[in-house]
Amino acid sequence: MEYIEDRCIALGQHIIDNKATVRSTAQKFGISKSTVHKDVSERLRKLNPQLYRNVKVILDQNKAERHIRGGLATKRKYTLGIR
Repeated sequence: MEYIEDRCIALGQHIIDNKATVRSTAQKFGISKSTVHKDVSERLRKLNPQLYRNVKVILDQNKAERHIRGGLATKRKYTLGIR
């Protein structure tokens, strides 16, 4: 159980330090997006409420910008011919 608690805090700190997305965090730590999401949205809330609030701000910002990043990726794909 201590491993999971340490992982939750490490994930939250990584998201804050790098303004990282759930996807990039999952890739960095070698775990699924579902695990990252559960750790930072449910478990972290109970373990460290202050860290949870800081992570939530970044995740909400990422969610609001998601459609922009997707559009830019599509533009890049077709402009550069990358498939």
